[in-house]
Amino acid sequence: MGEQDPAGGKKTAKATKKVAVKAVAPAKRAVASASEVKASPVKKSESHTALVRRARRINRELAEVYPYAHPELDFENPFQLVVATVLSAQTTDLRVNQTTPGLFAKYPTPEDLAAANPEEVEEILRPTGFFRAKTKSVIGLSKALVEQFGGEVPGRLEDLVKLPGVGRKTAFVVLGNAFGRPGITVDTHFQRLVRRWRWTDQTEPDKIEAAVGALFPKSEWTMLSHHVIFHGRRICHARKPACGACPIAPLCPAYGEGETDPEKAKKLLKYEKGGFPGQRLKPPQAYLDAGGKPAPPLGAG
Repeated sequence: MGEQDPAGGKKTAKATKKVAVKAVAPAKRAVASASEVKASPVKKSESHTALVRRARRINRELAEVYPYAHPELDFENPFQLVVATVLSAQTTDLRVNQTTPGLFAKYPTPEDLAAANPEEVEEILRPTGFFRAKTKSVIGLSKALVEQFGGEVPGRLEDLVKLPGVGRKTAFVVLGNAFGRPGITVDTHFQRLVRRWRWTDQTEPDKIEAAVGALFPKSEWTMLSHHVIFHGRRICHARKPACGACPIAPLCPAYGEGETDPEKAKKLLKYEKGGFPGQRLKPPQAYLDAGGKPAPPLGAG
């Protein structure tokens, strides 16, 4: 992603410890201030200026908690990213990451995938669900890349959305993370959290994108997306948010919808904070330094 795989070099044990401490310290502040949250909730009559300030403060807090936030699809080039993003519909990034190594080993280029036998591709993509439709999309977009763009993934929104299976969300993932061009990724996590935080009451992805984009400088859009999505997967879950372990609890109008007891909330944490593997088989070094673990390959364990 323009921050494509922001892997750093190895760090000393001392440096690694510092990163991990920085990642969880804000959560301790939030737990300590849980009683304050009940006493002073965010006002419903919040002005636009106050909303902008609160939204930007939330992003700053999340940047402290997740300094290693990154795209959670494994990829090595724009082609792999656009294909992986199309495959991520109606499934997890983890399942896509476990499936794409076999796909790209057999079809490493758009030319290879464009000429592939659909039945063979379907068999590879079966674990991702909706494999027939996804096969049609990835073969179709590969043919379009070969026929219209010389086998290269275009770096413009208007070109990307013309590819089979590629909508605005997928296009912005590719633009922001393969080309370094700012974009907001409005996935299910992003939609859920920005509505919980009352950044917008819109329900359509393009309207959410516009409303949230207006609250932040364009240069922050890509990393904002990573911060919000990381938080949605790790702490602010759909069914049972870990409110008592949330670093932005004092800024959240929805505080109390989930578990507020710090110890019980801590047990709800997922991925690196809960000691579980993340979504990527090949995560950035900064993620590993912060205590994150690589996901297992398909069929392992």
